[in-house]
Amino acid sequence: MNQPGQLGRNARSLLARLQNLRSRNAPDAPALSLRDPWPGEPGRGARLVKAELEFGGAVLPMPPGVFRPTSATAILRAHLHGFTWLRDLRALGTDAARTRARTLVSEFMDTEALEPIGLTPDVTGARLAAWLGHYDFFAASADDDFRQRLMSRLVMDARSLSAILPVEVRDGRALTALKGLAAAAVAMPEHVGNLPRVLRFLTPALEGQFFADGCHIERSPAAHLAALQDLTEFRALLQARGGEPPAELLGAIEKAAAALRALRHGDGGLALFNGSKEEVPSLIDLVLAQAGRARGIIAPLKSSGLYRMSAAKALLLMDAGLPAPAGFDRFAHAGTLGFEFSWGKERLITNCGAAPASAAEWGTALRSTAAHSTLSIADVSSAEVREQGLGRKPTEVHAERQDIAGGQWIEASHNGWAKLFGAIHHRRIGLADSGEELLGEDLIEAEQPQPFTIRFHLHPNVTAMVQQDNEAVLLRTPGGLGFRLRAEGAPISVEESVYFGQAEPRRAEQVVLAGHQDGPQHIKWSITKV
Repeated sequence: MNQPGQLGRNARSLLARLQNLRSRNAPDAPALSLRDPWPGEPGRGARLVKAELEFGGAVLPMPPGVFRPTSATAILRAHLHGFTWLRDLRALGTDAARTRARTLVSEFMDTEALEPIGLTPDVTGARLAAWLGHYDFFAASADDDFRQRLMSRLVMDARSLSAILPVEVRDGRALTALKGLAAAAVAMPEHVGNLPRVLRFLTPALEGQFFADGCHIERSPAAHLAALQDLTEFRALLQARGGEPPAELLGAIEKAAAALRALRHGDGGLALFNGSKEEVPSLIDLVLAQAGRARGIIAPLKSSGLYRMSAAKALLLMDAGLPAPAGFDRFAHAGTLGFEFSWGKERLITNCGAAPASAAEWGTALRSTAAHSTLSIADVSSAEVREQGLGRKPTEVHAERQDIAGGQWIEASHNGWAKLFGAIHHRRIGLADSGEELLGEDLIEAEQPQPFTIRFHLHPNVTAMVQQDNEAVLLRTPGGLGFRLRAEGAPISVEESVYFGQAEPRRAEQVVLAGHQDGPQHIKWSITKV
């Protein structure tokens, strides 16, 4: 049975469709010129001209009819219909790029049986903002017929989006939907009445989507970056109207910017937790510059469970919190107690990254515990990875960070294998004040001993060589730095790995500690600069 809220949304949506059928008048052009604030990538723009859409490491061919239902992943289809890739054509900046943009927008408007995902609130919001933000690039010099059809579609989509507020999704997609409707309200006076409606739903969205430490509730650095981009655009739209942004929005931007700084490695890229890639450091710099204020502040992440320890040039980032709750876990990985370690601008220990837009096999494999620098039991992940979120997962994660004489420690545990094996994973990691030594312990607490594997995935730029005593591995960085990884209680080896942290997947290596049921369940290890 439909709930009252759903009935209300259906009624408002029907009313919006009736209004769209009756309305024949649309403005000739936006009353206020908006400009998308984020840089595009000319290389991706060139691929678009050649009928290929690249996103998240996946490539989608774009033959005629591409906006009808396809077998591509949902994330790739949403990206296609959201038109944020117009910034890549704008970055290319050629006449061919402008013509290609018009052709694809026209094809979208002419497609009768649109892909359903293209009509969802977040995708509609992204498209509204993209079309208005790139209007000067692809539409201002077009013929009258194209511009009239474009403006009519903008009016129709804005009405439809307004009618279904509040949107059902509660994650970062809700912010994108609200931002798109705000863009329409600011650029087209006919929709200015939607602005108070948008602001009414913005405050509860902010309250429900950010931890007290400023980190986004999806616990994904990539999702956090996207949410902060939406918030800064939202603020700019309100300022363009000459209004004062609400205090809740300004406070959320400031705290989210501090959290974003905490989620970066020394090379400027993001930590690879929960569906994240490194991203382009210059984009992150721009987002932080747009956020403004408190530029040097780094949030002491705690309530989100994404911990940070730094000393000298050493930096450790660790996922020691509960996985994102249902409804916010679209990017969640089974990487509890996984960590990353870097020295200066060189990454040493990483997670494998993500491919959310790629085929399901790769996406699932990269979300598994084995793709993270942590411990796994019996080759089973600590959480059940599903297409949408997680099934079985840790229900108790305890973590405490301590500063003591000589260094910093994180002590953590989780019960992700409690139902399957009656096992608790304990992990203790300490960073010396010099930054030159990282000490770790992994312990399995269980009635029956368990086979386990501890993995240290290496950045693809790092080389690994097992030393003659077979008790240590020497790690070398491109900058000539050396680190020795030692272990007690389990044999050590080097195996192949993969890295999806950048635009293209790369071969990499991993250091593996293999524990057996009849062996020690308590392993000590260290990584020491040499």
